[in-house]
Amino acid sequence: MSDCVFCRNLPKIIENDLAYAIYDINPVSDGHALIIPKRHTSDIFEVTAEENTAMQELLALMRERIISKYAPDGFNIWSNFGKAAGQVVMHTHIHLIPRYSGRVLHIKDHLKGNIE
Repeated sequence: MSDCVFCRNLPKIIENDLAYAIYDINPVSDGHALIIPKRHTSDIFEVTAEENTAMQELLALMRERIISKYAPDGFNIWSNFGKAAGQVVMHTHIHLIPRYSGRVLHIKDHLKGNIE
């Protein structure tokens, strides 16, 4: 889709044939990444089994990169599907969110694009 930000040729951190990873432009923590299928779908229930596998592979690879670069204490994997659930970009994507002891995430602010 020409109006979809994720369908544009974005600089990718890593990719495979069916998906790619980027850092979130409004991160809730250091290293916050997105895993995105290359084919435009609106939610995870529309991706093929192959696309899902490709996304899972990139989740694991990005986790290792983030551990090496940022040394987080844990991770959240987060997705929103539909406006009522807080989805802002209507292209399937999975957030890989590094967590750090003692730091609080302000998810509501992230959804507004207003991170502290």
